[in-house]
Amino acid sequence: MDEQGLVWDDLRVALAIAETGSLSGAARRLGVSHATVFRRLGTIERRLGVRLFERGRSGYVPTPAGEELAATASRVAAEVAAAERRLAGRDLRLAGTLRLTTTDTLLMGLLSPILADFRQRHPAIELEIAVSNQLFNLSRRDADLALRPTRSPPEHLVGRRLGDIAQAVYVRRGAATESAWVGPDRHLGDAALEAWMAARTPGAACRIDTLLGMFAAVRDGLGRAVLPCYLADAEPALERLGAPIPELATGLWLLTHPDLRRVERVRAFMAHLAEALEARVSRLAGEGVD
Repeated sequence: MDEQGLVWDDLRVALAIAETGSLSGAARRLGVSHATVFRRLGTIERRLGVRLFERGRSGYVPTPAGEELAATASRVAAEVAAAERRLAGRDLRLAGTLRLTTTDTLLMGLLSPILADFRQRHPAIELEIAVSNQLFNLSRRDADLALRPTRSPPEHLVGRRLGDIAQAVYVRRGAATESAWVGPDRHLGDAALEAWMAARTPGAACRIDTLLGMFAAVRDGLGRAVLPCYLADAEPALERLGAPIPELATGLWLLTHPDLRRVERVRAFMAHLAEALEARVSRLAGEGVD
């Protein structure tokens, strides 16, 4: 075995391969090339004098030694992330980077002007926006804050409910009100909407895996769909068919990790967003465009 011991980067590589099951998946997670991961794995195995992974049909499978190293890496990663959160929690400056994860529809239909106003008020805070329909792991610091429509926010996070998002049926203005349905693809993960449609419609002629995609499809005449009122009411090309659907209302939550709630820039952003959305509560509820 090489005299040089393991370093943190070695553990990160082993953990990424174990969790993704492939060199390409590990490369994407680590932000490096496939060749770099392959080379690093070879170096680690030579240094330890043991094979860590076997390549099979399903990808890279850890050997017993690989499982042990990945488990160690996972524990170390959790400790590193916890230390980062605790240290970040002591940051009292209205400066630095603030990473927010949210959905494409919220960013397009609601957030952009609010973020612009926040940047004008706090120019020393650099915003990073991760647009995704998946809830990032705030414990691992994938993001500092998450703004999400959800009926059951994770219990290990803290935050506040900023309102309720109303949804209703919309169609392209002037189109037949009984036109075909545009529905959510299963990857969208909206079980309540899928159940509502299954009970009331014969099925969708088109399924799309993002709400923004459904919005565009209805706007361009592909059919009718259930859409968030804050997004669809502001589009002149659309008209609403009936009142918001009560059983499809979803809470809008702003969430963070408990270790970060006292960080000054996190506190400032949460207060700013709460104030801004309070002025837009009627729009969220589908009661009109502000």
